[in-house]
Amino acid sequence: MRLAFMGTPDFAVPALHALHEAGHEIAVVYSQPPRPAGRGQAVRPQPVHLAAEALGIPVRVPTRLRANHDEHAFFRALDLDAAVVAAYGLILPGAMLDAPRRGCLNVHASLLPRWRGAAPIQAAILAGDDESGVTIMQMDEGLDTGAMLLTGRVALTPATTASTLHDDLAAMGGRLIVAALANSETAAIPQPAEGATYAARLTREDGRIDWTRDAVDIDRQVRALTPWPGTFTTLDGTVLKIGAATPIDGPRDAVPGTVLDDRLTVACGQGTLRLTRIQRPGRGMMEADAFLRGQPVPVGTRLGS
Repeated sequence: MRLAFMGTPDFAVPALHALHEAGHEIAVVYSQPPRPAGRGQAVRPQPVHLAAEALGIPVRVPTRLRANHDEHAFFRALDLDAAVVAAYGLILPGAMLDAPRRGCLNVHASLLPRWRGAAPIQAAILAGDDESGVTIMQMDEGLDTGAMLLTGRVALTPATTASTLHDDLAAMGGRLIVAALANSETAAIPQPAEGATYAARLTREDGRIDWTRDAVDIDRQVRALTPWPGTFTTLDGTVLKIGAATPIDGPRDAVPGTVLDDRLTVACGQGTLRLTRIQRPGRGMMEADAFLRGQPVPVGTRLGS
C-alpha cells in the first residue's frame, strides 16, 4: 500500500518502523521542523525525521498546513492509498484529509472518546484510570473525533509511569496500524457522544506540587509528569525536581509539606509521601539517600513554602 507517514516525536517512531517492515511503500514522511534541543540548544531534526532518513525515506517539514495550497497540491499528487498520522502536531485541513483513497488514519494514545487532545498518556495516569490504550481512528476535521477502527488496551498499575506507558502504547500503536491497514473490511465505529474528555497541553506549572493534596494524587502527578514537564517543589527557595515517590502510612495531623523523618517522608493533605528520587539545580537525578548526604534536610523543614 502506498502511504504517507506524518509524525514527530519518539512515540511515532515504532509505527513508522512497523509500516516499513510490513512492506508498505512509504512515499514521504512529514515531521515538524528541526528545533533547538539539549543544553547547547543546537538545532536538531525530530525523532521521526531522523528515523525516516535512516530508512531512506524523503522528509518534508512544513511549518504550517492550513492554507498551504502548494503543500495540498503536492500531497494530492502523491496518489496515496492512505496516510498514517501519529502525534504529528499540525492539524490536517480537509484538502489533505480527503486526498488519500482510504483517507487518513490516526494512531491515538488513549481509549477514545476518553482523553482526546494533546496529553492523553499523562492524563490517564493523573486521573487514576484503571486502563489506557491505543485507538486507530479514521480522521475527520474535529479534534480526535473520528470513527474508531481498532483499539488495544493495557492495564494501569500503581507503578505505571508516563515513560513506561509511552513505550507500551508506542509499540502497540505500531502493531495496530499494520493490522488496520491489512483489513480494509474493518467497520469504522462512530465515537459515542457521551464520555468524551480532553487532555490539555501540559505546561511546566502543571508540575508544581501542592502538598495539601492527597499523597495518592501527588504520587500520580509525579508518575504522570516525569520526565516532562517534571514535578517540583522548593526547599529554602531552591527548586527541587522530584523523580519518584512512594505513598506510605503516616501521621494525619502534620502540616502539609513538613518533612517528618530522615528519609524524606513528607506530610500531605491526606497521607504521606516518601521522596525517593530528587534533582538539585545543575545536578543529575539521584536517589534520596545520595541527595541527603550532600544536603541534609532536618525534620520539621517545610517544602514548598
